[in-house]
Amino acid sequence: MSGLTKKQKNTLLRIVITFVLFAGLMVCEHLGVFGQLPVWLVIGIFVIPYLLIGYDIMIKAAKNIAHGQVFDENLLMLIATVAAFCIGEYSEAVAVMLFYQVGELFQSYAVGKARRSITDLMDIVPEYANLETGDGLEQTDPDDVEIGSVIVIKAGERIPLDGVVIEGETMIDTAALTGESVPRRASVGDEVISGCINGSGTVKVRTTKAFEDSTVSRILELVENAGNKKARVENFITRFAKIYTPAVTICAVLLAVIPPLVTGGDWGEWIRRACCFLVISCPCALVISVPLGFFGGIGAASRSGILVKGGNYLEAVSNISTVVFDKTGTLTKGEFKVTRTEPTNCSREELMRYAAHAESFSDHPIALSVREAYTGTVDTSRVANAEELAGHGISADVDGKRVVVGNRAFMQKHGISAEDPSGGGTVIHTAADNKYLGTIIISDSIKPDTPEAIRRMKQAGIKHCVMLTGDREAEAKAVAEQLGLDGYYAQLLPADKVEKVEKLLKECPDGEKLAFVGDGINDAPVLARADIGIAMGSMGSDAAIEAADIVIMDDDLRKIPLVKRIAAKTMRIVRENIVFALAVKLAIMVLGAFGIADMWLAVFADVGVAVIAILNSMRTLAGSRERAEKDRDLRETD
Repeated sequence: MSGLTKKQKNTLLRIVITFVLFAGLMVCEHLGVFGQLPVWLVIGIFVIPYLLIGYDIMIKAAKNIAHGQVFDENLLMLIATVAAFCIGEYSEAVAVMLFYQVGELFQSYAVGKARRSITDLMDIVPEYANLETGDGLEQTDPDDVEIGSVIVIKAGERIPLDGVVIEGETMIDTAALTGESVPRRASVGDEVISGCINGSGTVKVRTTKAFEDSTVSRILELVENAGNKKARVENFITRFAKIYTPAVTICAVLLAVIPPLVTGGDWGEWIRRACCFLVISCPCALVISVPLGFFGGIGAASRSGILVKGGNYLEAVSNISTVVFDKTGTLTKGEFKVTRTEPTNCSREELMRYAAHAESFSDHPIALSVREAYTGTVDTSRVANAEELAGHGISADVDGKRVVVGNRAFMQKHGISAEDPSGGGTVIHTAADNKYLGTIIISDSIKPDTPEAIRRMKQAGIKHCVMLTGDREAEAKAVAEQLGLDGYYAQLLPADKVEKVEKLLKECPDGEKLAFVGDGINDAPVLARADIGIAMGSMGSDAAIEAADIVIMDDDLRKIPLVKRIAAKTMRIVRENIVFALAVKLAIMVLGAFGIADMWLAVFADVGVAVIAILNSMRTLAGSRERAEKDRDLRETD
């Protein structure tokens, strides 16, 4: 085993030494050497390897009893092995403790590996920031860098704070946050997020967030709190163990006492059966393997750039049947562009010239997209008396003509007749001196990976994909048809979205879950209301990420079916462990009570079952297969 801690190495050394001594003692016992020695000396010889391998179990049992935690596996092991010594089964006593420690070592290694799969994220914390000052560069703590400061990030350094590149160009390695192995280019004007590695060139970045609000800080907070939210199965196992352990202890005592009193049987035989019963009954396999399975699932997801805030959410994801999406910024890029023009009584150049100049004093996204689409130069000196009516349009004097640009209602208000064309997109009507010039259609383009993501969700067993949007009916319908969605709701206010989600929640069959996917501030109430809220972590708002249960760090919707696969695998392994452990233990407990199972079979029922369950749980850590499958799929579609 590579990567063992100092404590684990010490345990391994004790196991090896004890095994060598135990093997020698077994040979001597087989040759009849001990038959010639006094009993007290034989006991003393076997006590040596017993104490070497089991002293820490005895100390733990004593400490737990002192703290009021009487019934646990340490006490069960201690009682069973001491009783074995009392009835003359010295080698079995040593063997039980030896193989129990082997199981504990496997458990410790597995838990450590699962924990490392998550806490490796702690390495993304930057140790310093190169702050640009009047005297040059000053290496300072990222906590001390104020918003708006300029920092210099050299090749190979980790980005300490979120910000915007103001000088230079480089390739950014985002693997630690997003799970993507392919670096992305960042140049002037591009956003960069903390925790990533600057791969090639030196860049200057103007910070946009304080360290405590940065991406890396939010990630660490989510990771540290993930283990506190247990799944329903985990809570059940915890409650079950608290009842189960004292119950089997009482049963073992009754098994040792009642049969000899009632039937007059051999006390030694029934005590031996009770000892076997205790060893068999240890709930280690359940208590360790179930939380380990969830921990591994969360770790596998985090390596793929998916942050799950707790095992309860991972359990819920496996039962998702309906996914509801916000449109802008989630299914689409959130970038408005002119996609079509329909000039009337003028040329396209004239239509765009009047519209671009009229919109020159507005900072609305639609105004910006109109100006970007205009191929000429906007001269604001040609514009006067601009008046904007929020949400409707703008009017202004352009080259001495009164130009009106806006929606149909705005045109009608100015006495101009206009009709919206068919098809999707936001329609902008334009007129000059009451003469209608035509329409400009602006659309928010769909993300390239969205159609593939919807297809994979269907393959993953998600039955319904529904879109909620504030856009008009025609545009919503066009997007829904293009993506193959099962339904959509248009012209919704933020409060309307909550109402629609509540309606869809009521329509979900028992046991099935609804997830909402969004990225905006106005999505926070809906994210909190859904069974599972999924936020876009790269471009999503802080409010959305805070309200969500799962965060997709690179905004790739294809991660939703991936996390559902990870969750389904985790739940399958957890159920396998529960059924396997209970079935084997119950069967051998019955055999032990009837005297058929000996102490060696009891050891298998305890240590063997625990090791098998732990190894099975470690399969959830094998995120490499899901990750390889995901990377292969992405290459095929890109």
